[in-house]
Amino acid sequence: MYAFDSRIRYSETDSEGYLTLDALLNYFQDCSTFHSEDVGLGIGYMKEIGQVWVLSSWQIVVNRYPKLGEKVKIVTLPYELKVFLGYRNFAMLDEQGEYLAKANSLWSLLDVGTGKPVMVNEAMHKGYEIDEKLDMEYAPRKIAVPEGGELLEPIVVKKHHLDTNHHVNNGQYVNIAMEYLPDDFVIRQMRAEYKKQAFLDDVLHPYVVSTENDYVICLQDEAGKPYVSVEFQGQ
Repeated sequence: MYAFDSRIRYSETDSEGYLTLDALLNYFQDCSTFHSEDVGLGIGYMKEIGQVWVLSSWQIVVNRYPKLGEKVKIVTLPYELKVFLGYRNFAMLDEQGEYLAKANSLWSLLDVGTGKPVMVNEAMHKGYEIDEKLDMEYAPRKIAVPEGGELLEPIVVKKHHLDTNHHVNNGQYVNIAMEYLPDDFVIRQMRAEYKKQAFLDDVLHPYVVSTENDYVICLQDEAGKPYVSVEFQGQ
């Protein structure tokens, strides 16, 4: 298990002073990045070998959103590496050790040149110590997109959406999708299924469906093929 301590910053909170879901996701993403850097498998190493970890799916379950100034611990643990796949849990805990949020994620290892999957190498097996998976209710990776939704105004991918891999960062998709939620909607679970990568100047077409207690937002290309589908479940 890898962990780091932090404190909830003003820039990470909403209008009520609570941590936002996209800021929570950024904490988790930073935690796995710090982990990789500290075991010698970070951005520089991945560029050197011409490979990249691409996120396939997220599941984040929130028990409580911490307030401005709260001290928190962020943890991550890889619990399985097989063939070209990596499974990784995350959690945020308060000062009393209570879980504020838990998460599950699935990653695919790809060759940068070909875009095809490659086997997890010996250095990765050695560097990422395998832990027991977290006790949580694991949801399916696949997200069903209901019919009867609405296509909304397209969004053009800008430079601020991109990460070091020069494609839209996984957190940016969630950030975009959250804009279609009502102001009073409290997210208790978020699932995201990533289908393909979007790059600078690509156009995302938001397809939004609401049901009794959740929202599904699918960010599609012009042909209606999804870049990502995001499901938000409320209280």
